[in-house]
Amino acid sequence: MLGAASAALVFPLLPGPQATAGQPGGGTLENRFTEAAERYDVPREVLMGVAYLQSRWDTHEGAPSVSGGYGPMHLTDARTALNRSAGHHHPDGDDDARGDTRRPAQRTASAGRPADGKRAGGSEPLPARLRTLERAAGLTGLPRERLRDSAEANILGGAALLADAQRRLGHRPSADPADWYDAVAAYPGGGRKAEATAFADDVFDVLREGARRTTDTGETVTLPARPGLTAADSGARGRAARGPECPRTVDCEWLPSPYEKYKNEQGEEDYGNHDRTRRPGSQRIDHIVIHDTEETWEKSLRLVQDPEYVSWNYTLRASDGHIAQHVRAKDTAWHAGNWYINSTSVGLEHEGFLADPDAWYTEAMYRSSARLVRYLADRYDIPLDRQHVLGHDNVPGTTPSAVKGMHTDPGPYWDWDHYFRLLGKPFVPHGGPRSKLVTIRPDYATNRPPYTGCETKGEPCRPHGSGAVRLHSAPDASSPLVKDIGLRPDGSPSTTDVNDVGARASTGQQYAVAGRKGDWTAVWYLGQKAWFRDPRSAPAAVPARGTVAEPRPGAQEIPVYGRAYPEKSAYPKGVPAQELTPLPYTVRAGQRYVVGGTTHGAYLYASGFDPDASGFRVVRGKQRYYQIQLGHRVAFVKAEDVRLVNVR
Repeated sequence: MLGAASAALVFPLLPGPQATAGQPGGGTLENRFTEAAERYDVPREVLMGVAYLQSRWDTHEGAPSVSGGYGPMHLTDARTALNRSAGHHHPDGDDDARGDTRRPAQRTASAGRPADGKRAGGSEPLPARLRTLERAAGLTGLPRERLRDSAEANILGGAALLADAQRRLGHRPSADPADWYDAVAAYPGGGRKAEATAFADDVFDVLREGARRTTDTGETVTLPARPGLTAADSGARGRAARGPECPRTVDCEWLPSPYEKYKNEQGEEDYGNHDRTRRPGSQRIDHIVIHDTEETWEKSLRLVQDPEYVSWNYTLRASDGHIAQHVRAKDTAWHAGNWYINSTSVGLEHEGFLADPDAWYTEAMYRSSARLVRYLADRYDIPLDRQHVLGHDNVPGTTPSAVKGMHTDPGPYWDWDHYFRLLGKPFVPHGGPRSKLVTIRPDYATNRPPYTGCETKGEPCRPHGSGAVRLHSAPDASSPLVKDIGLRPDGSPSTTDVNDVGARASTGQQYAVAGRKGDWTAVWYLGQKAWFRDPRSAPAAVPARGTVAEPRPGAQEIPVYGRAYPEKSAYPKGVPAQELTPLPYTVRAGQRYVVGGTTHGAYLYASGFDPDASGFRVVRGKQRYYQIQLGHRVAFVKAEDVRLVNVR
């Protein structure tokens, strides 16, 4: 039963066909925004601006986002969207996110997870931000199914939520977009408090700049620019004291991970869940690692606050891009499964699910993440390229036995092309059509390689846009996929499983060309020629130029490594020398791999619990390494084993 205040906002669904992009006349998406804005006395441009920040006006064929949001307005119904089996990507018992082979594998505790491993959405109470579709149903009188599946109904629901937020915040309806700042700031959280001020700032930036985009259903939608628009003064703009290390253009809070002792299941004293260090003075920060959480925001925050769990530096919320920092950049979080990468990186967890292709990431989260990465890159002088901004799926195993257990998030559905455009570093062509180097860059929307195993092993995933291309052993789509002997020592080909990175190249990664034939291009990949379809009419890569490493003259093959550790003679007394074990791959004469950077060997020795950060040591050696793009993951080669060649 609707209350009196809500009943006044109930309207019947507009007559006529369901709002589908591409329909003529009154069925167009722009007209749906106009009609909904008029019904709820919300400025049309405000409604369109909010929708752009949530979905970029895409309908996603009725599929939910990573936080259970539906349609252009991202109305959330997490109970419906997220009620299927999954777990955090640092699972119990068999994972070592620390990745330091000097110490016993760090096993994670359950941190209060349900025994059946269900995603949040089972019996746990859900916050208002994950139930906005429920509120929209009450405000409009429309069935929840229609709000999920119909773009027309969805836009009406979003308009009703904005109007309700304006009323709850004590503001009158207004035709001036400037008067709606607080309501926009309240929208992602369910319309109760004006707290998502960075989200609102982004919406008003879009209103000032305008936007034009062809949506996922083929309709071109235009929002005219309002360059002089300013938001009315608002108490919501006040920022809290800047405890976290974040740019001022995002909403960010400090929610620390515990650094404390505990007794493990064997009754032995241990500590968690990161190490106190003094970066960048003690060691350079060279990498930013992009993860997805495989859990909702709320569950991820509970996990990172458990000393027996693992840690990462930041978590980003899908609905509005809000950020929580947990580990200072000076300290070393346990997130990547490779101790060398951990000691030289910052880890960002994004609310999302790798094996759920329809669970799309919001524009708000992409933008907030890009701002944070730009801030970190500027602060620590990190190059903005795909050899320094890594996915967790690009981090190498430390030893041959560790290769199989390395993680595969954020996976093939993360839109690297869009992300790097937001970073201000788009992947543009450099060089001519016969360049000896290429940057992978398929069209995300139309590139839909088949994947399996999203829900059931071997079963096809739903077709979805992807930034990854599939690599074959011959210039023929029916040929076997290339092999990854680290994942399959028996020499069997890679598979199409969504978590199998053995025959995959992703947007922004660069490779040396090994051959061309018709519509196909070959690159050097894991010690072999790997072919991908690359027709001129729909190229999957653009020309590039840069530096490659090839075996030194006279060497038939050279080893590759998963970490850049010093030579044994560099270790002082009291610090155990670390074995530098080659990975099960080699680089053979005639092969070339793109160089992403150079470094001297270094090893962070964290001897134990150390609140004052005085007991750790960084061992530095004379041994130089080059980081190369070996396969889907990066790797390291010794400088004396290779020679460098500039190619274009």
